[in-house]
Amino acid sequence: MTEDELRAAVQRRISPLKEVTDTDVRAQIDRLLLQDPEASGMPVKERLLLRKRLFDSLRRLDILQQLIEDDSVTEIMVNGPENIFVERAGKLERWDRHFSDADRLSDVIQQIVSRVNRVVNTASPIVDARLEDGARVNAVLPPAAPDGPILTIRRFPKDPLVMQGLIERNSISGEAAEFLQILVRCGYNLLISGGTGSGKTTFLNALSAFIPENERIITIEDSLELQIQNIPNLVRLETRNRNAEGMGEITIRDLIRTALRMRPDRIIVGEARGAEALDMLQAFNTGHDGSLSTAHANSPEDLLSRLETMILMSGELPLPAVRAQIASAVDILVHLARLHDGSRKVMEIREVGEYQDGRILTHSLFRWSEKENRLVRTGEGLRRTGKLIRSGSEEERKRLQELLADAG
Repeated sequence: MTEDELRAAVQRRISPLKEVTDTDVRAQIDRLLLQDPEASGMPVKERLLLRKRLFDSLRRLDILQQLIEDDSVTEIMVNGPENIFVERAGKLERWDRHFSDADRLSDVIQQIVSRVNRVVNTASPIVDARLEDGARVNAVLPPAAPDGPILTIRRFPKDPLVMQGLIERNSISGEAAEFLQILVRCGYNLLISGGTGSGKTTFLNALSAFIPENERIITIEDSLELQIQNIPNLVRLETRNRNAEGMGEITIRDLIRTALRMRPDRIIVGEARGAEALDMLQAFNTGHDGSLSTAHANSPEDLLSRLETMILMSGELPLPAVRAQIASAVDILVHLARLHDGSRKVMEIREVGEYQDGRILTHSLFRWSEKENRLVRTGEGLRRTGKLIRSGSEEERKRLQELLADAG
C-alpha cells in the first residue's frame, strides 16, 4: 500500500474506538506495517521512518512535525500545500517538502484549532490559535485564501530569553536594561512597540522577570504566548471566538474589565489592537502601576498615533481628552526593530511627558547608534520621578541618575 493508503487504513481501524490514545494509534500502525508485504519487507530504518510519518500525520502536524522538532526553526510559513518556507536565525528559506494536497493541509489546520476550542471553516475562514508549546498560529482558509489554505506558525524558545541573553546578543545595552529593571520594579507603565517579528513578545517576557515576586499579575492575550516564570500569583486569561451560532465571544475588552475585579497589582496585555486600548489605559490610570503591553508601530511617534486611533474606535471621544489620557497613563515607550541581518534591537527608549499645546511631549533617553552599533544614552534625564521617589530606594535613585548622566 502507498503511504496515503496506509494512513487511511489506520484511520478506519481507530475510528470505531471511543477514546484513542497515542499508544492505540502506534499499535494499529505497527500491526498494519507487519501485515503489509511492501512495508514489512523494508529495512528497519525505513520502516521506523514510515511509522513516524504515519503517526505524525494522524496525531501531530504531519510533515510540519519535523520542523516543530527542529529548535533552529523560529517561523513556519505554509502558502498552500506546495510552498513551505521556514525562518532560521532570521533568514528565510524554502523547504524541500510539501503536503500531498490541500485537504491534508486543511486537516492539519483543523487539528490545531480544535485542540484550543477554536473553529475555522468557509463561513469563518480566519483564526488565531496556538500549539501546546505556546507557538502562535494563524490560519486562513478559502475563500479568503483563493490559492489554498495558509498556515503561519511563530515559535518561541522553550526556555524564555532573559534580559541577559538580549544583552549578550547586543539587542540592548546593559545600562539600558538596568534602567528598565529599576522602572519596572518601581511601577512605571511601559508600552513596547515594533513591527511584525521585531521581538515584542520576547522582550515583554524578559521585562516581566523584573516584576517583584510578591505581586498579583493578570495577563490578557488573544492566544496564550507569554512565558512568565517568576510570579507565583499569576492569572492567565485568553479570548474566545464566537461559536458556530455566533455566540460565546470573549474579547480583550471583556477580559480587561473582568481583570479589574480580580484585585491585580499589574495587568499585562499581550497586544493592544483596537478599542480595548481605552480600557487598558484606564486600567493603567486606576492604581495598576507597572502594567505592560505591546502594539504594532514603526516608531514611538507612530505608536502614540496608533493609540489615539485605537481609543477613538471605542466611541466618540474628543481628541484632546484622548491625548491627555495617553499622557497620564503611559510612562515609557520602548521601540524595537528587526534589522536587515535578521537581528532584533531596541532602537529607542523614550519617556512620555505632559499633554501640552495640543500634543503629547516626549523625549528620548536611549537611542540606537549606527556608528557605535549599540544603544547609547542621549544625556536626557528622567522627568517623571514620582513613582521612583515613592517606590525606589535611595540607591536606585542614585543609580538611575548615573545611568542617564550626560553621554558626552
